[in-house]
Amino acid sequence: MSRYNEFVALVIEQLALIGDLRVRAMFSGYGVYLDDRIFAIIVDDRLYFKADPSTRHEFEIKGLMPFTYVSRGKTVTMQYFEAPPEVFEDQEVMHMWARKALSVASRVKKKPKKSNDPFEVQP
Repeated sequence: MSRYNEFVALVIEQLALIGDLRVRAMFSGYGVYLDDRIFAIIVDDRLYFKADPSTRHEFEIKGLMPFTYVSRGKTVTMQYFEAPPEVFEDQEVMHMWARKALSVASRVKKKPKKSNDPFEVQP
């Protein structure tokens, strides 16, 4: 039996063709990884793709908002933007946005891999 909800399962199914994904529970959501690089997060049944200054404008011109949370009374804005709704209607569009996020993730220095990860979720 899966340890994640239907929305997470849908996202993984839509992204399956881009490679061997790993989903890891984190805080109040999930991180989506390819080759040990996080490129998307899922929080409250919303998909967010990793962005940087080179891709941020593509999200902003579509009116898509970054992921934010409140910590110690202050709003923290992450470098992940909500996926456009059309990614759920067209798998090619999903893959296009995912590849952009993967490109951003590949430019971020890789952190050392943890072994025996108790939070890893198997599809």
